[in-house]
Amino acid sequence: MGVMDKLKAQATQLAERAQEAGKIGQAKLEALQARRRADALCAELGRLTFRARTERGLPGDDRRMSDLVEQLRQYEAEYGSLDDEPEEEEEPSAEN
Repeated sequence: MGVMDKLKAQATQLAERAQEAGKIGQAKLEALQARRRADALCAELGRLTFRARTERGLPGDDRRMSDLVEQLRQYEAEYGSLDDEPEEEEEPSAEN
């Protein structure tokens, strides 16, 4: 195998690794965005629950709460329990 063939093989391997890393990164980004959306749904559900418990609920709150619960169930079906802490990326070390 000549030098050019070896370089082409290495370039192909690097391209495949970069593509795989890109797919992994995209999946992590989508999961993070979904978790943020779920957190926002939980916050809204909490506000509605607080209003209901303090007798300041508005018409339609019960329906909205049901919708929020359903959306959160869908999140859990796809991504797992809301009780699980999301994975956090480790910060790169400043020692390097």
